Amino acid sequence: MTATATLRRRSLLGLAAAGLCAPGLARAQGWPERSIRLIVPVAPGGSQDIVARLSARAIGEALGQSVTVENLPGGGSNIGYAAAARAPADGYTLLAGSDTLSITGALTPRLSYDPLGFAAVHRTVRVPQILVVRADHPAKDFAEWFAASRRQPPAVGTPGNGSLAHLLLEQLSRAADSAWTHAPYRGGALAVNDLLSGHLQGVMINIGAVTDHVRGGRLRGLVVSADARTTALPEVPTLGELGLGAITAVGWHGLVAPAGTDPAIIARINAASRAAAKRPDLAERFAGLGVEPTDEGPEVLAAAIREDATRYAEVVRRFNIRAE
Repeated sequence: MTATATLRRRSLLGLAAAGLCAPGLARAQGWPERSIRLIVPVAPGGSQDIVARLSARAIGEALGQSVTVENLPGGGSNIGYAAAARAPADGYTLLAGSDTLSITGALTPRLSYDPLGFAAVHRTVRVPQILVVRADHPAKDFAEWFAASRRQPPAVGTPGNGSLAHLLLEQLSRAADSAWTHAPYRGGALAVNDLLSGHLQGVMINIGAVTDHVRGGRLRGLVVSADARTTALPEVPTLGELGLGAITAVGWHGLVAPAGTDPAIIARINAASRAAAKRPDLAERFAGLGVEPTDEGPEVLAAAIREDATRYAEVVRRFNIRAE
């Protein structure tokens, strides 16, 4: 084949490839032409719902189209997850995902959807877990709690079986060489109420659920599962500071999309979401919730979901954790 023929062949192949990509590029450039649906797989009112609603409003303003929130709670978030998985991958359906995407497959092997199959968009915020006790509890810090738990195993509440808080509780109980009693609740608010009423010795929960109680002097934070001390409660030490850095369980709230969603559309949503997270008004609201906004690309969330799934599956197996 002559040099001229080779160049002509390469040109034709390049034009063919461009032709194949053109429809996708056209869709991405014309998107969005109508409102976007954001499925939230939990009931209104919690931190995941609030983060989703704040993000939806800001992303809609950035994209020039409304983002409509639709709450589909139930089944440990599986109802909402399944609905999002069935939706067309056209950029007009998003899912307010969380760390449960990395847990649910190990808890419920036979699902109608693949929890690891969504297209990652943006880990909007990181959500540290925290162990809290009543302010009048005799343990003034985690070391005292740890020692006391060996003498008399405590009852510790969580938002439910198989929650990230539950996985963290089991790991800490093992580290203490104790048998903490797990008290699962249908939601964190009920667990916190029972702690305040004196029916529990402690609660493991996402930090946003108890930030106001700790700041108000009703509860005391003993330890957080975070890489560094949080801006919400900077006085509470991390697991790493206490020599327990091998135990990791940092939650997140963010956005994913149905598998097969155009990467160009994913990139635009990611850019809008990252810009929204930097807005002073949203930053203030996020700080009030105790969550930490991130400036990350889709690939960071995709890797986190996969890595967490491997790690959490081992915890579920080791401690024989079952879904409710």
